[in-house]
Amino acid sequence: MMDIKEHIAGKLKAILTELKFEGVPEIKISDNPEHGDYYTNLAMRLAKQSGKNPLEIAEELKLKIENLKLKILDRVEAVKPGFINFWVSEKYLLENLSSIVDKKEEFGKGSLFTSKKVMVEFTDPNPLKEFHIGHLYSNAVGESLARLFESQSAEVWRVCYQGDVGLHVAKALYGILNHSEGIKSFEDKPLSVRAKFLGETYAEGAKAYENDEDAKKEIESLNKKVYEKDASIFPLYEIAKGWSLEYFETIYQKLGTKFKRYYFESEAGVVGLKIVKQHIGDIFAEDKGSVIFPKEKSGLHTRVFVNSLGLPTYEAKELGLAPTKYKDFPYDLSVIVTGNEINEYFKVLLKALSLIEPSLAAKTKHISHGMVRLPSGKMSSRTGDIIAGDALIDEVENRIQKSYPDVTKEVISKIAVCAVKYALLKSNIGGDITFSFEESINLNGNSGPYLQYTYVRTQSVLGKAKNNNFQFSILNFQLNEEELNVLRLLSIYQQIALEAAEKYSPNLVANYLFELSQKFNLFYQKHSILTPEEGKEIRDFRLSLTSAVGQVLKNGLQLLGIETVEKM
Repeated sequence: MMDIKEHIAGKLKAILTELKFEGVPEIKISDNPEHGDYYTNLAMRLAKQSGKNPLEIAEELKLKIENLKLKILDRVEAVKPGFINFWVSEKYLLENLSSIVDKKEEFGKGSLFTSKKVMVEFTDPNPLKEFHIGHLYSNAVGESLARLFESQSAEVWRVCYQGDVGLHVAKALYGILNHSEGIKSFEDKPLSVRAKFLGETYAEGAKAYENDEDAKKEIESLNKKVYEKDASIFPLYEIAKGWSLEYFETIYQKLGTKFKRYYFESEAGVVGLKIVKQHIGDIFAEDKGSVIFPKEKSGLHTRVFVNSLGLPTYEAKELGLAPTKYKDFPYDLSVIVTGNEINEYFKVLLKALSLIEPSLAAKTKHISHGMVRLPSGKMSSRTGDIIAGDALIDEVENRIQKSYPDVTKEVISKIAVCAVKYALLKSNIGGDITFSFEESINLNGNSGPYLQYTYVRTQSVLGKAKNNNFQFSILNFQLNEEELNVLRLLSIYQQIALEAAEKYSPNLVANYLFELSQKFNLFYQKHSILTPEEGKEIRDFRLSLTSAVGQVLKNGLQLLGIETVEKM
């Protein structure tokens, strides 16, 4: 189908050239159907360079557009203070409807990232610590971004970077060594029990590190031994790390993520340490036994890249990760999803990388998300007072089971993952989120299950129709308001998917799908689909409309990393 925004923009660009104006027409999707399907504020921008009244310019541009008699447009309007609104034609709306029915899963895909290689790094849980709801947020964002890029023809590598060395590992090992039962007693227990044990022992070690000087010294010694692969501790470390990674894999499977490659701090740290040492004097500086990136170089603040023990810090490991990833997959774009608590670290890191590998720094995009809170407040893995990711999903599953006792366990699992992911993705990525169990599963509100239920409704109607070969013609009947509202929303899906990929904003898709569901459900309530009084032709049209809504819901949910279900 034609890209309407690009088509209108192209016509306006030609008009600007004719009128000897300079400017790039920007066409936006309207938030209010009363103001058209698309609009532009071009006239207000042109007013500044011409000195003319913006409404006069808008009227002039409107007349020029109308004189072109574009078949895709039904109406053009110039309104105060200088907006131009565009309504697409019913003919185009119906052609788009047919396109959805014909293309099915392919509908909405684009070419923004054609021939581009994109690496998306996300989730990044640390072995020997619990997988908490912050990791769920990172996973939801990263998986959706990866799918958005793929829908725009990118070759995508999903990767996960995990801290398998560092003080947190040493704290967990200290907790294991000082635990009354010891690791041997957990070897034959279920994976979930072993994972919980590791989380508890990490919390014990973290508490000891804060409150006991002798424990702190022992933990720092363990930290060095892990780096050196000391035989006295390394076998225990490998067992615990293996349990963590196995546990994480079960969660990835439930969430629908399959990583192409796992990277670890132990490998990136070696590369980063070498890079830092090579640039002592020109970029980095020695300071009291450590190696720092001074604020005079960064323009931000001083950060330690190698500590006094000669070990690479988080920043040095990240510095080594970029070329390590690029060697495996020469990306055009590297998107890294993290929590926003490391924003300042990352600014310094990118500055250091820009001085050493400027091309890699230019290709790196850092996407930071906020914290996930429950009504009780912020999580903290340092104290052990956390909500584990799988525990959150389990709780949602339990609540869904009470509402739908006859639904299979597999379907309940899909609804629960949908509820969690949608709750995390429906808002702008940068802000904090308060997760509400009640809102996340509310079938009458802005929730993932509401979208799944709407999809189920479309499939139920189509199932009752039995024959899916629908034929219709716009010439023989008048579209009502509810039908037009659904058609207009369907017509902008491709633009929404494109903008979501372009702006790294899955929430645009989520919000669109919610509005589409609302508009369809209103249409469903007010008009008969299977037995309309108007006859077969309107029946076939409404069935086509229902089929298209179901398809777009399925395609859009797929971009969010959410599966549809056939029954609820």
